[in-house]
Amino acid sequence: MENVLDVLLYLFENYREGELADGALHANLKLELEQAGFPSQEVDQAFTWLSSLSQTEADMSSEDSISDAIRVFPLQEAAVIPASCQGFLLHLEQLGILSPISREQVIDRLLALANGEAVDLDQLKWVILMVLFSQSGDRAAYVELEEMMYSYDADMLH
Repeated sequence: MENVLDVLLYLFENYREGELADGALHANLKLELEQAGFPSQEVDQAFTWLSSLSQTEADMSSEDSISDAIRVFPLQEAAVIPASCQGFLLHLEQLGILSPISREQVIDRLLALANGEAVDLDQLKWVILMVLFSQSGDRAAYVELEEMMYSYDADMLH
C-alpha cells in the first residue's frame, strides 16, 4: 500500500486535477513517474485507483442515504480500518466535513488501496484529502480538513 500511496501523493502534490483526469496525459505521466523511480506496476495501480475514484463518485452520487444512520464496519473492513481511523471518520462526519456518501467513497478507496493491510491515521487522512479534492462541490471541506490534518490529536476521540 505504501508504494502506491507514494505514487498517488506524488501525483496529488505535483499535478492539477484536470491533468490527472486527462487519459491522454497518462502515458507521459507514467513515463515521468517511472523516471522518478516509481515501479511500473505501482504506477499502473495508482492510475487504476484514480480512475476508480471517478467511477465511485459517479456511482454514489445520489443523496438517498440517511444522515443520522450509524455506520457499522463489518469484520473485513474493521481488519483494515482500525478503531482510531473509524473514530476519525465519524468525527469528520459529525463536523460536516464528510457526508455519508463521501465517507463511503473514502472507505471504498481505502479498501482498494490497502489490499487487506491495516491502515494508519496518516494514510487515512491522505485518502480523505484525495477523495474530497476529486469532488468539485467539496472544496470547503477539503480546505477545512487540510487545516485540521496537521493539528488533529487522536486522543480527542476518547
